[in-house]
Amino acid sequence: MTTPLSSLPENRQGHPRPRGTSWLGQLLRRLHFYAGIFVGPFILIAALSGALYAISPQIEKVVYADELTTSATGPALPLADQVTAATTYTGGAESISAVRPAPKPGATTRVMFDDPNLGESESRAIFIDPTTAEVTGDLTVYGTSGALPLRTWVDQLHRSLHLGDIGRYYSELAASWLGIIAVAGLCLWVMRARKARKASALLRPTTKHKGLRRTFSWHASVGVWAAIGMLFLSATGITWSQLGGDNVSKLRAALDRSTPAVSAELGAGSAGHSEGSAGQPGDGGHAGHAGHNGHSGHDGAPEVDPADFDTTLAVAQDVNVNTGLVEILPPADDDSAWVVQEIQRSFPTEVDAVAIDVDTMEITDRVDFSDYGLASKLARWGIDLHMGTMFGLANQIVLFALAIGIASMVVFGYVMWWQRRPKHDPNRRSGVTPVRGALANAPWWGVAAVSLAAVGIGVFLPMVGISLLGFLIVDGLLGHRVVLRGYRRSRPSRQRTRDHGATGS
Repeated sequence: MTTPLSSLPENRQGHPRPRGTSWLGQLLRRLHFYAGIFVGPFILIAALSGALYAISPQIEKVVYADELTTSATGPALPLADQVTAATTYTGGAESISAVRPAPKPGATTRVMFDDPNLGESESRAIFIDPTTAEVTGDLTVYGTSGALPLRTWVDQLHRSLHLGDIGRYYSELAASWLGIIAVAGLCLWVMRARKARKASALLRPTTKHKGLRRTFSWHASVGVWAAIGMLFLSATGITWSQLGGDNVSKLRAALDRSTPAVSAELGAGSAGHSEGSAGQPGDGGHAGHAGHNGHSGHDGAPEVDPADFDTTLAVAQDVNVNTGLVEILPPADDDSAWVVQEIQRSFPTEVDAVAIDVDTMEITDRVDFSDYGLASKLARWGIDLHMGTMFGLANQIVLFALAIGIASMVVFGYVMWWQRRPKHDPNRRSGVTPVRGALANAPWWGVAAVSLAAVGIGVFLPMVGISLLGFLIVDGLLGHRVVLRGYRRSRPSRQRTRDHGATGS
Protein backbone atom coordinates (compact mmCIF):
# COMPACT_ATOMS: atom_id res chain seq x y z
CA MET A 1 0.00 0.00 0.00
CA THR A 2 1.36 3.42 -0.97
CA THR A 3 0.98 6.41 1.37
CA PRO A 4 -0.37 9.48 -0.45
CA LEU A 5 1.95 12.51 -0.42
CA SER A 6 -0.77 14.65 1.12
CA SER A 7 -0.94 12.42 4.19
CA LEU A 8 2.73 12.90 5.11
CA PRO A 9 3.65 15.32 7.90
CA GLU A 10 4.05 18.90 6.70
CA ASN A 11 7.81 19.05 7.15
CA ARG A 12 8.25 16.07 4.84
CA GLN A 13 6.29 17.42 1.91
CA GLY A 14 9.20 18.40 -0.31
CA HIS A 15 11.18 19.99 2.53
CA PRO A 16 12.32 17.23 4.90
CA ARG A 17 14.01 18.39 8.07
CA PRO A 18 16.96 16.42 9.46
CA ARG A 19 16.08 14.68 12.70
CA GLY A 20 16.71 16.84 15.75
CA THR A 21 17.43 19.94 13.66
CA SER A 22 15.58 23.24 14.02
CA TRP A 23 14.69 25.37 11.05
CA LEU A 24 17.36 27.85 12.17
CA GLY A 25 20.05 25.18 12.28
CA GLN A 26 18.94 23.99 8.87
CA LEU A 27 19.19 27.54 7.52
CA LEU A 28 22.60 28.17 9.10
CA ARG A 29 23.98 24.93 7.63
CA ARG A 30 22.84 25.88 4.15
CA LEU A 31 24.11 29.46 4.50
CA HIS A 32 27.46 28.29 5.88
CA PHE A 33 27.75 25.74 3.07
CA TYR A 34 26.94 27.99 0.14
CA ALA A 35 28.97 30.92 1.44
CA GLY A 36 31.92 28.64 2.09
CA ILE A 37 31.74 26.99 -1.33
CA PHE A 38 31.42 30.15 -3.41
CA VAL A 39 33.30 32.71 -1.30
CA GLY A 40 35.90 30.27 0.02
CA PRO A 41 38.43 30.89 -2.79
CA PHE A 42 38.38 34.64 -2.15
CA ILE A 43 38.80 34.15 1.59
CA LEU A 44 41.65 31.71 0.95
CA ILE A 45 43.52 34.21 -1.22
CA ALA A 46 42.91 37.03 1.27
CA ALA A 47 44.09 34.85 4.16
CA LEU A 48 47.30 33.70 2.47
CA SER A 49 48.20 37.17 1.20
CA GLY A 50 47.30 38.56 4.62
CA ALA A 51 49.65 36.09 6.28
CA LEU A 52 52.41 37.24 3.96
CA TYR A 53 51.63 40.88 4.73
CA ALA A 54 51.76 40.19 8.47
CA ILE A 55 55.41 39.12 8.28
CA SER A 56 56.43 41.58 5.56
CA PRO A 57 57.62 44.30 8.01
CA GLN A 58 60.23 41.89 9.38
CA ILE A 59 61.30 40.86 5.87
CA GLU A 60 61.48 44.53 4.89
CA LYS A 61 63.96 45.28 7.67
CA VAL A 62 66.34 42.68 6.26
CA VAL A 63 65.89 43.39 2.54
CA TYR A 64 66.24 47.17 2.91
CA ALA A 65 68.69 47.30 5.80
CA ASP A 66 71.13 49.49 3.82
CA GLU A 67 68.47 52.14 3.21
CA LEU A 68 66.87 52.01 6.66
CA THR A 69 69.94 51.99 8.89
CA THR A 70 73.37 53.56 9.22
CA SER A 71 76.47 52.59 11.15
CA ALA A 72 77.69 56.18 11.45
CA THR A 73 77.69 57.64 14.94
CA GLY A 74 77.59 61.16 16.26
CA PRO A 75 75.11 64.01 16.59
CA ALA A 76 72.48 64.46 13.89
CA LEU A 77 72.90 67.32 11.46
CA PRO A 78 70.14 69.94 11.18
CA LEU A 79 67.22 68.87 8.99
CA ALA A 80 68.10 71.76 6.68
CA ASP A 81 71.40 70.06 5.77
CA GLN A 82 69.71 66.71 5.24
CA VAL A 83 66.95 68.20 3.09
CA THR A 84 69.51 70.12 1.03
CA ALA A 85 71.47 66.91 0.42
CA ALA A 86 68.33 65.13 -0.78
CA THR A 87 67.32 68.03 -3.03
CA THR A 88 70.80 68.16 -4.54
CA TYR A 89 70.63 64.42 -5.22
CA THR A 90 67.30 64.70 -7.08
CA GLY A 91 68.30 67.80 -9.01
CA GLY A 92 65.62 69.98 -7.45
CA ALA A 93 63.00 69.34 -10.13
CA GLU A 94 60.55 67.63 -7.75
CA SER A 95 58.84 69.35 -4.82
CA ILE A 96 59.20 68.04 -1.29
CA SER A 97 56.02 66.44 0.00
CA ALA A 98 57.17 65.39 3.48
CA VAL A 99 60.19 64.81 5.68
CA ARG A 100 60.52 62.11 8.32
CA PRO A 101 63.47 62.74 10.63
CA ALA A 102 65.44 59.73 11.82
CA PRO A 103 63.33 58.41 14.73
CA LYS A 104 66.30 57.01 16.68
CA PRO A 105 70.08 56.66 16.51
CA GLY A 106 71.13 54.30 13.73
CA ALA A 107 68.07 55.05 11.59
CA THR A 108 67.94 57.20 8.46
CA THR A 109 65.92 60.28 7.57
CA ARG A 110 63.41 60.15 4.73
CA VAL A 111 62.94 63.14 2.46
CA MET A 112 59.94 62.44 0.24
CA PHE A 113 59.26 64.03 -3.13
CA ASP A 114 56.21 64.18 -5.35
CA ASP A 115 56.76 62.19 -8.53
CA PRO A 116 54.04 62.42 -11.22
CA ASN A 117 55.12 59.02 -12.54
CA LEU A 118 54.17 57.24 -9.32
CA GLY A 119 50.79 55.90 -8.27
CA GLU A 120 48.30 57.22 -5.76
CA SER A 121 49.72 57.62 -2.24
CA GLU A 122 53.24 56.84 -3.47
CA SER A 123 56.25 59.10 -3.05
CA ARG A 124 59.90 59.03 -3.99
CA ALA A 125 61.92 58.75 -0.78
CA ILE A 126 65.57 59.72 -0.51
CA PHE A 127 67.16 58.11 2.54
CA ILE A 128 69.72 60.32 4.28
CA ASP A 129 72.29 59.43 6.93
CA PRO A 130 71.49 62.05 9.60
CA THR A 131 75.07 62.21 10.86
CA THR A 132 76.82 62.66 7.49
CA ALA A 133 74.02 63.83 5.15
CA GLU A 134 75.02 61.07 2.71
CA VAL A 135 72.36 59.45 0.54
CA THR A 136 71.84 55.79 1.51
CA GLY A 137 68.94 54.93 -0.78
CA ASP A 138 66.33 56.02 -3.30
CA LEU A 139 63.06 54.06 -3.14
CA THR A 140 59.33 54.40 -3.67
CA VAL A 141 57.36 54.47 -0.41
CA TYR A 142 53.64 54.12 0.21
CA GLY A 143 51.41 55.68 2.82
CA THR A 144 51.84 56.59 6.46
CA SER A 145 53.38 53.21 7.24
CA GLY A 146 56.15 54.12 4.78
CA ALA A 147 55.92 50.72 3.14
CA LEU A 148 58.83 50.02 0.82
CA PRO A 149 58.45 48.27 -2.57
CA LEU A 150 58.32 44.69 -1.27
CA ARG A 151 55.66 45.36 1.36
CA THR A 152 53.74 47.60 -1.03
CA TRP A 153 53.61 44.75 -3.57
CA VAL A 154 52.28 42.36 -0.91
CA ASP A 155 49.79 44.98 0.25
CA GLN A 156 48.41 45.47 -3.27
CA LEU A 157 48.19 41.69 -3.69
CA HIS A 158 46.14 41.41 -0.52
CA ARG A 159 44.05 44.43 -1.35
CA SER A 160 43.29 44.09 -5.06
CA LEU A 161 45.33 41.24 -6.61
CA HIS A 162 47.15 44.02 -8.52
CA LEU A 163 44.01 44.53 -10.62
CA GLY A 164 43.28 48.08 -9.51
CA ASP A 165 39.87 49.17 -8.27
CA ILE A 166 38.16 46.21 -9.95
CA GLY A 167 40.33 43.83 -7.96
CA ARG A 168 39.32 45.48 -4.70
CA TYR A 169 35.90 43.87 -4.99
CA TYR A 170 37.50 40.49 -4.28
CA SER A 171 38.81 41.62 -0.89
CA GLU A 172 35.51 43.36 -0.11
CA LEU A 173 33.63 40.16 -0.88
CA ALA A 174 35.97 38.18 1.38
CA ALA A 175 35.81 40.70 4.24
CA SER A 176 32.03 41.08 4.01
CA TRP A 177 31.32 37.34 4.15
CA LEU A 178 34.06 36.37 6.59
CA GLY A 179 32.15 37.63 9.62
CA ILE A 180 28.85 36.10 8.46
CA ILE A 181 30.48 32.72 7.90
CA ALA A 182 32.13 32.94 11.31
CA VAL A 183 28.82 33.72 13.08
CA ALA A 184 27.00 30.91 11.27
CA GLY A 185 29.78 28.44 12.02
CA LEU A 186 29.95 29.47 15.67
CA CYS A 187 26.18 29.03 16.07
CA LEU A 188 26.39 25.57 14.52
CA TRP A 189 29.25 24.70 16.88
CA VAL A 190 27.19 25.83 19.91
CA MET A 191 24.23 23.72 18.76
CA ARG A 192 26.49 20.72 18.43
CA ALA A 193 28.20 21.38 21.77
CA ARG A 194 24.85 21.48 23.59
CA LYS A 195 24.14 17.94 22.40
CA ALA A 196 27.63 16.59 23.04
CA ARG A 197 28.45 14.61 26.16
CA LYS A 198 31.55 16.70 26.71
CA ALA A 199 31.48 20.06 24.96
CA SER A 200 35.12 20.77 25.78
CA ALA A 201 36.10 17.89 23.50
CA LEU A 202 34.91 19.97 20.55
CA LEU A 203 37.53 22.61 21.31
CA ARG A 204 40.33 20.41 20.03
CA PRO A 205 40.65 18.19 16.96
CA THR A 206 40.11 14.50 17.47
CA THR A 207 42.70 11.85 16.74
CA LYS A 208 40.36 8.90 17.27
CA HIS A 209 38.58 9.07 13.94
CA LYS A 210 39.55 9.17 10.29
CA GLY A 211 38.08 10.56 7.11
CA LEU A 212 35.17 12.97 7.28
CA ARG A 213 34.85 12.99 11.08
CA ARG A 214 38.50 13.89 11.57
CA THR A 215 38.37 16.62 8.91
CA PHE A 216 35.22 18.05 10.46
CA SER A 217 36.85 18.01 13.89
CA TRP A 218 39.77 20.07 12.61
CA HIS A 219 37.49 22.48 10.74
CA ALA A 220 35.23 23.04 13.75
CA SER A 221 37.89 23.27 16.46
CA VAL A 222 40.10 25.68 14.51
CA GLY A 223 37.02 27.71 13.61
CA VAL A 224 35.80 28.18 17.17
CA TRP A 225 39.21 29.42 18.29
CA ALA A 226 39.54 31.74 15.30
CA ALA A 227 35.97 33.08 15.35
CA ILE A 228 36.68 36.26 17.31
CA GLY A 229 39.67 37.04 15.10
CA MET A 230 37.59 36.45 11.98
CA LEU A 231 34.92 38.86 13.19
CA PHE A 232 37.59 41.45 13.97
CA LEU A 233 39.28 41.14 10.57
CA SER A 234 35.92 41.31 8.84
CA ALA A 235 34.81 44.45 10.68
CA THR A 236 38.08 46.31 10.22
CA GLY A 237 38.61 45.06 6.68
CA ILE A 238 35.25 46.41 5.57
CA THR A 239 36.40 49.94 6.46
CA TRP A 240 38.94 49.70 3.61
CA SER A 241 36.39 48.46 1.07
CA GLN A 242 34.81 50.55 -1.66
CA LEU A 243 31.07 49.98 -1.36
CA GLY A 244 30.69 48.85 2.23
CA GLY A 245 33.46 51.18 3.39
CA ASP A 246 31.64 54.14 1.88
CA ASN A 247 28.53 53.19 3.86
CA VAL A 248 30.60 52.93 7.03
CA SER A 249 31.92 56.44 6.41
CA LYS A 250 28.42 57.81 5.86
CA LEU A 251 27.16 56.14 9.02
CA ARG A 252 30.00 57.53 11.12
CA ALA A 253 29.46 60.99 9.68
CA ALA A 254 25.72 60.80 10.37
CA LEU A 255 26.45 59.80 13.96
CA ASP A 256 29.14 62.49 14.26
CA ARG A 257 31.76 59.84 14.94
CA SER A 258 34.28 60.86 12.26
CA THR A 259 37.95 60.99 13.18
CA PRO A 260 39.33 64.51 13.83
CA ALA A 261 41.97 65.71 11.38
CA VAL A 262 44.18 68.77 11.62
CA SER A 263 43.35 71.53 9.15
CA ALA A 264 46.24 73.02 7.18
CA GLU A 265 44.13 75.93 5.97
CA LEU A 266 45.41 79.23 7.29
CA GLY A 267 42.75 80.86 9.42
CA ALA A 268 40.74 77.63 9.79
CA GLY A 269 40.91 77.97 13.55
CA SER A 270 39.62 74.57 14.56
CA ALA A 271 40.09 70.91 13.82
CA GLY A 272 37.94 69.52 11.09
CA HIS A 273 36.87 65.99 10.52
CA SER A 274 38.15 63.74 7.83
CA GLU A 275 36.86 60.41 6.70
CA GLY A 276 39.52 58.78 4.60
CA SER A 277 39.21 57.27 1.21
CA ALA A 278 37.35 54.00 1.08
CA GLY A 279 36.03 54.48 4.54
CA GLN A 280 39.20 54.32 6.50
CA PRO A 281 38.77 56.79 9.32
CA GLY A 282 40.95 59.83 9.15
CA ASP A 283 42.95 58.62 6.18
CA GLY A 284 42.60 61.88 4.33
CA GLY A 285 43.09 60.46 0.86
CA HIS A 286 44.65 57.08 1.35
CA ALA A 287 43.04 53.73 0.89
CA GLY A 288 44.55 50.38 1.62
CA HIS A 289 46.72 48.94 4.32
CA ALA A 290 49.81 50.99 3.94
CA GLY A 291 48.52 54.09 5.62
CA HIS A 292 46.97 57.47 5.17
CA ASN A 293 47.38 61.25 4.91
CA GLY A 294 48.61 61.27 1.33
CA HIS A 295 51.41 63.47 0.05
CA SER A 296 49.77 64.49 -3.19
CA GLY A 297 48.69 67.98 -4.08
CA HIS A 298 52.11 69.70 -4.01
CA ASP A 299 52.43 70.32 -7.75
CA GLY A 300 51.98 74.06 -7.24
CA ALA A 301 53.64 74.19 -3.84
CA PRO A 302 55.59 77.32 -2.93
CA GLU A 303 59.34 77.21 -2.49
CA VAL A 304 60.31 76.29 1.05
CA ASP A 305 63.36 77.21 3.06
CA PRO A 306 65.06 73.99 4.29
CA ALA A 307 65.64 75.69 7.64
CA ASP A 308 61.87 75.86 8.16
CA PHE A 309 61.81 72.10 8.74
CA ASP A 310 63.93 72.57 11.86
CA THR A 311 61.88 75.57 12.96
CA THR A 312 58.47 73.92 12.62
CA LEU A 313 59.63 70.73 14.32
CA ALA A 314 60.96 72.71 17.28
CA VAL A 315 57.68 74.59 17.61
CA ALA A 316 55.64 71.39 17.34
CA GLN A 317 57.72 69.72 20.05
CA ASP A 318 56.79 72.57 22.37
CA VAL A 319 53.09 72.03 21.61
CA ASN A 320 52.10 68.36 21.44
CA VAL A 321 54.68 66.37 19.45
CA ASN A 322 56.65 64.13 21.80
CA THR A 323 57.68 61.07 19.81
CA GLY A 324 60.49 60.41 17.36
CA LEU A 325 58.13 59.05 14.72
CA VAL A 326 57.17 62.34 13.10
CA GLU A 327 56.23 63.58 9.65
CA ILE A 328 56.66 67.21 8.59
CA LEU A 329 54.46 68.42 5.72
CA PRO A 330 55.34 71.72 4.00
CA PRO A 331 52.44 73.90 2.81
CA ALA A 332 50.68 72.78 -0.35
CA ASP A 333 50.05 76.39 -1.41
CA ASP A 334 50.33 79.97 -0.16
CA ASP A 335 47.12 79.61 1.85
CA SER A 336 48.27 76.53 3.75
CA ALA A 337 50.19 76.05 6.97
CA TRP A 338 52.98 73.65 7.82
CA VAL A 339 51.79 70.45 9.52
CA VAL A 340 53.76 68.31 11.93
CA GLN A 341 52.09 65.03 12.85
CA GLU A 342 53.04 62.03 14.92
CA ILE A 343 52.90 58.70 13.06
CA GLN A 344 53.50 56.25 15.90
CA ARG A 345 51.02 53.42 15.34
CA SER A 346 52.49 51.16 18.02
CA PHE A 347 51.16 51.23 21.57
CA PRO A 348 50.87 53.75 23.13
CA THR A 349 49.33 55.42 20.11
CA GLU A 350 50.84 58.81 19.24
CA VAL A 351 48.96 60.60 16.46
CA ASP A 352 48.84 64.20 17.69
CA ALA A 353 49.17 66.86 14.99
CA VAL A 354 49.70 70.61 14.84
CA ALA A 355 49.47 73.20 12.04
CA ILE A 356 51.88 76.14 12.12
CA ASP A 357 52.04 79.41 10.22
CA VAL A 358 55.80 79.60 9.76
CA ASP A 359 55.74 83.34 9.01
CA THR A 360 54.21 84.24 12.37
CA MET A 361 54.97 81.06 14.33
CA GLU A 362 51.28 80.97 15.19
CA ILE A 363 49.55 77.65 15.93
CA THR A 364 46.61 77.63 13.52
CA ASP A 365 45.19 74.23 14.50
CA ARG A 366 45.96 71.17 16.58
CA VAL A 367 44.53 67.72 17.15
CA ASP A 368 45.31 65.55 20.16
CA PHE A 369 44.61 61.84 20.37
CA SER A 370 43.50 62.31 23.97
CA ASP A 371 40.58 64.38 22.67
CA TYR A 372 39.39 61.66 20.28
CA GLY A 373 35.98 60.17 21.02
CA LEU A 374 35.76 56.51 21.96
CA ALA A 375 34.58 55.50 18.47
CA SER A 376 37.53 57.28 16.84
CA LYS A 377 40.00 55.69 19.24
CA LEU A 378 38.56 52.23 18.65
CA ALA A 379 38.75 52.81 14.89
CA ARG A 380 42.39 53.86 15.17
CA TRP A 381 43.32 50.88 17.35
CA GLY A 382 41.36 48.48 15.15
CA ILE A 383 43.23 49.60 12.04
CA ASP A 384 46.59 49.35 13.78
CA LEU A 385 45.82 45.86 15.09
CA HIS A 386 44.68 44.76 11.63
CA MET A 387 47.90 46.06 10.08
CA GLY A 388 50.07 44.45 12.76
CA THR A 389 51.63 47.69 13.97
CA MET A 390 50.06 48.15 17.39
CA PHE A 391 52.05 45.52 19.28
CA GLY A 392 54.89 44.97 16.87
CA LEU A 393 56.25 41.47 16.35
CA ALA A 394 53.76 39.84 18.74
CA ASN A 395 50.88 41.44 16.83
CA GLN A 396 52.32 40.20 13.53
CA ILE A 397 52.77 36.64 14.81
CA VAL A 398 49.15 36.49 15.99
CA LEU A 399 47.91 37.83 12.64
CA PHE A 400 50.05 35.32 10.76
CA ALA A 401 48.71 32.41 12.85
CA LEU A 402 45.13 33.64 12.46
CA ALA A 403 45.49 33.98 8.69
CA ILE A 404 46.93 30.47 8.38
CA GLY A 405 44.10 29.16 10.55
CA ILE A 406 41.49 30.78 8.30
CA ALA A 407 43.18 29.38 5.20
CA SER A 408 43.26 25.89 6.73
CA MET A 409 39.55 26.06 7.56
CA VAL A 410 38.74 26.84 3.94
CA VAL A 411 40.80 23.85 2.82
CA PHE A 412 39.18 21.58 5.44
CA GLY A 413 35.78 22.77 4.24
CA TYR A 414 36.46 21.74 0.65
CA VAL A 415 37.92 18.42 1.77
CA MET A 416 34.73 17.72 3.75
CA TRP A 417 32.63 18.56 0.70
CA TRP A 418 34.60 16.02 -1.32
CA GLN A 419 34.46 13.42 1.45
CA ARG A 420 30.65 13.74 1.61
CA ARG A 421 30.23 12.66 -2.00
CA PRO A 422 28.00 9.58 -2.42
CA LYS A 423 30.29 6.55 -2.56
CA HIS A 424 27.74 4.50 -4.52
CA ASP A 425 27.56 7.02 -7.37
CA PRO A 426 30.87 7.21 -9.29
CA ASN A 427 29.52 10.10 -11.35
CA ARG A 428 29.27 12.38 -8.30
CA ARG A 429 32.54 14.28 -7.87
CA SER A 430 31.41 16.38 -4.93
CA GLY A 431 29.38 16.10 -1.76
CA VAL A 432 25.68 16.61 -1.32
CA THR A 433 24.31 19.95 -0.19
CA PRO A 434 22.52 20.47 3.14
CA VAL A 435 18.76 19.92 2.99
CA ARG A 436 16.80 22.90 1.66
CA GLY A 437 13.45 24.16 2.91
CA ALA A 438 14.49 25.86 6.16
CA LEU A 439 12.26 28.88 5.61
CA ALA A 440 9.38 26.64 4.56
CA ASN A 441 9.59 25.05 8.01
CA ALA A 442 10.10 28.37 9.82
CA PRO A 443 7.38 30.32 11.65
CA TRP A 444 6.20 33.57 10.10
CA TRP A 445 8.28 35.67 12.46
CA GLY A 446 11.37 33.66 11.56
CA VAL A 447 10.81 34.29 7.86
CA ALA A 448 10.27 38.00 8.57
CA ALA A 449 13.40 38.29 10.73
CA VAL A 450 15.60 36.50 8.21
CA SER A 451 14.21 38.57 5.33
CA LEU A 452 14.75 41.87 7.14
CA ALA A 453 18.28 40.88 8.17
CA ALA A 454 19.15 39.79 4.63
CA VAL A 455 17.86 43.02 3.10
CA GLY A 456 19.50 45.22 5.74
CA ILE A 457 22.89 43.54 5.52
CA GLY A 458 22.66 43.34 1.75
CA VAL A 459 22.03 47.08 1.44
CA PHE A 460 24.73 48.10 3.92
CA LEU A 461 27.24 45.60 2.48
CA PRO A 462 26.42 45.53 -1.24
CA MET A 463 28.84 42.69 -2.02
CA VAL A 464 26.88 40.50 0.40
CA GLY A 465 23.60 41.53 -1.18
CA ILE A 466 24.78 40.86 -4.73
CA SER A 467 26.37 37.51 -3.91
CA LEU A 468 23.42 36.44 -1.74
CA LEU A 469 21.10 37.08 -4.66
CA GLY A 470 23.43 34.93 -6.75
CA PHE A 471 23.26 32.14 -4.14
CA LEU A 472 19.46 32.23 -4.22
CA ILE A 473 19.39 32.02 -8.01
CA VAL A 474 21.82 29.09 -8.05
CA ASP A 475 19.93 27.36 -5.25
CA GLY A 476 16.65 27.85 -7.07
CA LEU A 477 18.05 26.42 -10.29
CA LEU A 478 19.50 23.43 -8.46
CA GLY A 479 16.21 22.87 -6.67
CA HIS A 480 14.32 23.02 -9.97
CA ARG A 481 16.77 20.51 -11.42
CA VAL A 482 16.17 18.12 -8.53
CA VAL A 483 12.40 18.39 -8.96
CA LEU A 484 12.65 17.69 -12.70
CA ARG A 485 14.95 14.73 -12.08
CA GLY A 486 12.53 13.29 -9.54
CA TYR A 487 9.61 13.82 -11.89
CA ARG A 488 11.36 12.04 -14.74
CA ARG A 489 12.28 9.12 -12.51
CA SER A 490 8.72 8.81 -11.23
CA ARG A 491 7.09 8.74 -14.68
CA PRO A 492 7.89 5.06 -15.44
CA SER A 493 6.58 4.08 -12.01
CA ARG A 494 3.33 5.97 -12.51
CA GLN A 495 2.98 4.46 -15.99
CA ARG A 496 3.42 0.92 -14.59
CA THR A 497 0.82 1.66 -11.92
CA ARG A 498 -1.69 2.79 -14.54
CA ASP A 499 -0.96 -0.25 -16.73
CA HIS A 500 -1.39 -2.56 -13.76
CA GLY A 501 -4.70 -0.91 -12.89
CA ALA A 502 -5.93 -1.26 -16.45
CA THR A 503 -4.96 -4.94 -16.57
CA GLY A 504 -6.56 -5.63 -13.23
CA SER A 505 -9.85 -4.14 -14.33
